[in-house]
Amino acid sequence: MRVYTLIFVAIWTLASCQKLGEYNPAGLPVEGVLTDKAGLEGAINGCYTDLYFFHGKVDLIGPTEAGTDSWVNVGNNDIGLLLYNNTLNTTTGTVRVIWNGLYSLVNYCNTAINYSKNVKGYASQAELDAKIAEAYFIRAYANFNLVEQFGNVTLSKTSAAEGSVELSPVRNPEAEFYDSIIADLKFACEHLPYTQSLRGRVSKKAAYGLLAKVYLQRTRLGEKEAYARLALETAEQLINNAATFRCALYLSDASRSGFSKLWDGANNKTNTESLFLQAIDPSSGLNPEQYNRGRTRQYYLPELGGRGAEWGTRETSVLYGRANSRYYKPSKYLLTSIFEPQENTPDTRFKETFTYKFYANANKTITAAMATAYRKDPSVVGKVILGTTAPYTSPFLPITTQLEEETNMANDQGLAVFTPNWTIDEATKSKLPYLVADPSDLFDPLTGNYKTTAQIPANYPNLINIYPAMRKFSSKPFAYTNQYWMGDIPIIRLGDIYLIAAEAALYLNNQAKATDYVNTIRKRAALASRESEITVTPNQVTLDFLVNERARELTGEHWRWYDLKRMGKLTKSYLQSTNPIVSVDFNESRHTVRPIPQSFLDAISNAADYGSNGY
Repeated sequence: MRVYTLIFVAIWTLASCQKLGEYNPAGLPVEGVLTDKAGLEGAINGCYTDLYFFHGKVDLIGPTEAGTDSWVNVGNNDIGLLLYNNTLNTTTGTVRVIWNGLYSLVNYCNTAINYSKNVKGYASQAELDAKIAEAYFIRAYANFNLVEQFGNVTLSKTSAAEGSVELSPVRNPEAEFYDSIIADLKFACEHLPYTQSLRGRVSKKAAYGLLAKVYLQRTRLGEKEAYARLALETAEQLINNAATFRCALYLSDASRSGFSKLWDGANNKTNTESLFLQAIDPSSGLNPEQYNRGRTRQYYLPELGGRGAEWGTRETSVLYGRANSRYYKPSKYLLTSIFEPQENTPDTRFKETFTYKFYANANKTITAAMATAYRKDPSVVGKVILGTTAPYTSPFLPITTQLEEETNMANDQGLAVFTPNWTIDEATKSKLPYLVADPSDLFDPLTGNYKTTAQIPANYPNLINIYPAMRKFSSKPFAYTNQYWMGDIPIIRLGDIYLIAAEAALYLNNQAKATDYVNTIRKRAALASRESEITVTPNQVTLDFLVNERARELTGEHWRWYDLKRMGKLTKSYLQSTNPIVSVDFNESRHTVRPIPQSFLDAISNAADYGSNGY
């Protein structure tokens, strides 16, 4: 029933966006609806729906970012995915959500693909192929995530709308999944158009981008050289023909790095680097769940209430987000090994990936009690941290909001909380008229883990929840409420494809080519005048270097777990050396795949044979 309902919802959505004249599917059988052009295109619209519940929400963060070298838990949310402890099991809610969501995507796509064989109303087979290629792409994307998250589970090619429900499903080998994914993407590469009239619909560049990533990920199953060559050839199709595919990297100039331009809100809705994106309507809210979008930022925030509020920040900020729903904080390895822990580094990617300066909402006078509690020099007593909040009208949203960073910004007059990834000596910190938490305040120098409360001397403030916040999906023009952010979310982008090409070239022993691709990405991470400071030589471009370079470029973009898995780094020894707290319970015999949800096992007749993936 759910499938039938959503098909009709999709058709209704289509009708709200495109004029269908007197067409009315109500009362028609599914076959009658889906063999009509308008009905089929409504079903294809439905293929996009569940993507909205992965990107811009919390559920995809844990399965793709947690349990890696990058993040540590704040509380108990998604702690099983973060720490691999016994709370990661067949009843873990996040795992159930992604399992259901990915198979839901597959089912919608199967429905559209299978019924398209008898559809009427298209002027030519080419017109039909260009449309149904969207479903082939989305099915490939869903199956790619399924096989990477869950391993050799069931490869579904049938639709529930056809009345077929398999109560004794069988598993398919991972290689068989990849054969299907590659076939779907080849179809999409051939038939999708170069451009689409509606932002967010997949086009040829999305198919080539995902195919390059799929080929490279397939190297972990064997035939490494053959699939690396395919990955490189596919990536180079995009890179060498970027103008034809209507995509381009942002280039650096004298005042801004290309990486800064990439994440500039002014470029969000026309971003030349996005190959596959989740498009959000900011003006009318024509999205699943209307304006309830873009909540990713809130899960990475530090304690802007509590400690932060004592210095002038607020817990619920429209600009920064709602800081009372915090899940993830950056590991020491991410802050000080992946990103260079220097104030004057030529690489701008730390400052464009993280917010590390938080500004006051209203005026805050530093008192003697604050100075004593936070070990400040008496010279700061009486200084006023100026409020920075003022009205802001977005060029994209139909509202005016009160945002920080709108006034009193000269010389950091309103700076309240400062969380650099470099260490500042204690004497200097004591004289800075704002709260400072640097790596020496956060991390145990012996273990690299965050300090425990017991490790903090009685006369020192506990700052372990004052850290930089991942901010890629939080640019100011789309800040709608303290929860909602209405910007588009790139899922695959061109910068990733350059690094895919570099890694593939490295596997093919072509370090010179790998270096060229890496240096293109590194140069656009620096100001034009500092490009020479950031380039590397072929002898520096090793697999370990690329593991870190991908994090510098792609932190927070839902690829890290897959990268470590492909590159042979999802191991106990690697996690022990980079993010020790994550390695304690990590078991290589089962933690490279997720548990099969108990709700699925309870619904089938062969649960014992199907198994739970060792959980």
